Amino acid sequence: MSPTPSSPETAQLERIANPHSDALYLARFTQPEFTSLCPVTGQPDFAHLVIDYAPDQWIVESKSLKLFLGAFRNHGAFHEDCTLMIAKRLVATLSPRWLRIAGYWYPRGGMPIDVFWQTCEPPTGLWVPDPGVQPYRGRG
Repeated sequence: MSPTPSSPETAQLERIANPHSDALYLARFTQPEFTSLCPVTGQPDFAHLVIDYAPDQWIVESKSLKLFLGAFRNHGAFHEDCTLMIAKRLVATLSPRWLRIAGYWYPRGGMPIDVFWQTCEPPTGLWVPDPGVQPYRGRG
């Protein structure tokens, strides 16, 4: 088994030629146990990530994505930074037709922080299912 990279910056995201580059489809990766570190306190932060993308010429190699996400375990960054860093790295590697990420961060100090980003409007005709993550029930 490959060791987890020491940081997201050193992690290698690998891409593979898309065998169905002629088709418009959505690929979803879900990481319900994502962890990083608070850059202020050093305490662990936990999130449920949902990454949706419409591939063009490339697809991500899933093991490299798993190792990339695991590299955040000892990385200190705010929720917004982690979420956008992941999305932008995937966009730079894959040049997808479309990508969105939903970062549902578990509350610490009583406040959940959810971070959402997408490259643009989804392509016409792309089926984009709901992320499937329940909103935080402790609100109100």
